[in-house]
Amino acid sequence: MSKTPLQELSDRGQSVWIDSLSREMMDSGELERLVREDSVVGVTTNPSIFQKAMGSGDAYDEQMRELFEREQDDNEVFLELAFTDVRRACDILRPVWDEADTDGGRDGWVSIEVEPELAMDTEKTLEQTIRLNQAVDRPNCFVKIPATEPGLQAIEDGIARGIPINVTLIFSLERHRQVAEAYIRGLERLIEDGGDPSGIASVASFFVSRVDTEVDKRLDAMGGHDELKGKIAVANAKLAYQTYKEVFTGERWEKLQAAGATPQRCLWASTSTKNPDYRDVLYVEELIGPHTVNTMPVETVEAFQDHGEVRGDTIAEDVDGARALLEKLEEIGISYDDVTDTLEREGVEKFADAFTELLGGVAKKRDALVAA
Repeated sequence: MSKTPLQELSDRGQSVWIDSLSREMMDSGELERLVREDSVVGVTTNPSIFQKAMGSGDAYDEQMRELFEREQDDNEVFLELAFTDVRRACDILRPVWDEADTDGGRDGWVSIEVEPELAMDTEKTLEQTIRLNQAVDRPNCFVKIPATEPGLQAIEDGIARGIPINVTLIFSLERHRQVAEAYIRGLERLIEDGGDPSGIASVASFFVSRVDTEVDKRLDAMGGHDELKGKIAVANAKLAYQTYKEVFTGERWEKLQAAGATPQRCLWASTSTKNPDYRDVLYVEELIGPHTVNTMPVETVEAFQDHGEVRGDTIAEDVDGARALLEKLEEIGISYDDVTDTLEREGVEKFADAFTELLGGVAKKRDALVAA
């Protein structure tokens, strides 16, 4: 029996996660089917995902009625709903997590994100990271922390406390390196304090398609250089993978590895294709490589199963060409740093807007259910 494209992807050492979670997905058995049939071994969530899930249908109504009777804070209501979903998803994925690889690496993770409004506050981010970790109370739960400058210290402090961290909203190569260093420092502190690093892990969620969206917009504004369109995001990710290979080798890392630590894998996020002119599985086919994760919308999972091609470890192909593409971008007057700074700022704002909309949806549900 021939293997599916996603099974081939898994055979090359890349883990397939999905970037959505809803109670309906679990009630219907869809999440378990994705794990069983489509090689899905992880789930990520964010405020946008929960906003969509809770804003449609009535799957949350029964628990909401119970919560509204004793809780007046809509934020706390949302958190209780999210905790319930994430715990349940963790339990569904737990058998995957239990089957750790021989090198200690694991899948089976489910992520829950700190509130976007806290992205610029180190102390409050850490405080909520601890709360989310304790509230979900599952060993296979990642807490997502945005890779803002203030977030770096919270990432290190969280790891030092033995909390698995999914670092999100990474756009630039320099910030990715800083994130990896924060992870290593956190591990060193954890081990120095007598902790065991073998049960925790981290992924660096490097956002992909949004880079092409922003760069292509700037190319259109200046006119010309169409040969760069749809190329910069993949080039950026290829160089991030080189950073991963560089940071997680050598004497400093080997000492941590000997104590049971595992590398912070690159996770390719935002991998649906935004431009209809580009192949709909572009950001899967071009980013295949061992010890990486690709977190996809369900639609992209389905598209790749239908017509995706696995032709090798594409993430390691033509690294010099990738470097040349970023150099060319600077030569024609588009600042890489400005692109990535803009994307980080807008990324935090988009998640904050989605969170505000989510809480507004909870308030509307409160009015509707209490009045019923």
